[in-house]
Amino acid sequence: MSIRSEEKKKHIRERARGVFAQKGFRTVTMKDIVDACGISRGGLYLYYPDTKTLFLDILRTEKEEAGGVIEEAIASGASAGEILRLFLEEQKRELLRSGDTLALATYEYAFGEKDDEYLQTQFDEAVRVIELLVRGGVRSGEFVCGDPAGFAREVMYIIEGLKICALTMDMTEEKADGTIGAILARLTARPDSGERESSRSEPKGSGQALKNGKKRRRDNE
Repeated sequence: MSIRSEEKKKHIRERARGVFAQKGFRTVTMKDIVDACGISRGGLYLYYPDTKTLFLDILRTEKEEAGGVIEEAIASGASAGEILRLFLEEQKRELLRSGDTLALATYEYAFGEKDDEYLQTQFDEAVRVIELLVRGGVRSGEFVCGDPAGFAREVMYIIEGLKICALTMDMTEEKADGTIGAILARLTARPDSGERESSRSEPKGSGQALKNGKKRRRDNE
């Protein structure tokens, strides 16, 4: 495909994205896209036969762009912790897009087209990325986590819940930051040192003395 054709498709995707973000997926027509793009119907059908094909191409493009950000971070030598923070910041950015998000359209597409496999695939891929980053952070000493796979799945359940909240109630940057902070805090929390401090401050031999005392009490009974 020529550069001009790619530029045309990019123009269509950018304009159509706004339509899907505003109207969802179910009610959008090819006429809506034609009007938004300012092109002829034939010009639109030359690249996309229907709204489903167009919408999936938009989702594919956004996924590739998000993946590109992470790949750049990896290439720059960023740590697993830094990349995970970047991933969570990308999720936060999407949550705060408010009326410019494709979340509603994506759910409508998945339910309306009976394509729940799409959502599951997206979910599983995100879980895999988070798990790999957490494992890398554990190896480097950045994170403490006994179950990276379970933790990754919990994080995605939280993010999916936040997406629903963002569609149905007010989502502020403060709320998003609080959730992201709580997620990262679970990874950086160290085991409680209270018991270790107590054992270190305990006089040497006190444990054995306690055992001997218990033995003498049993002998005297």
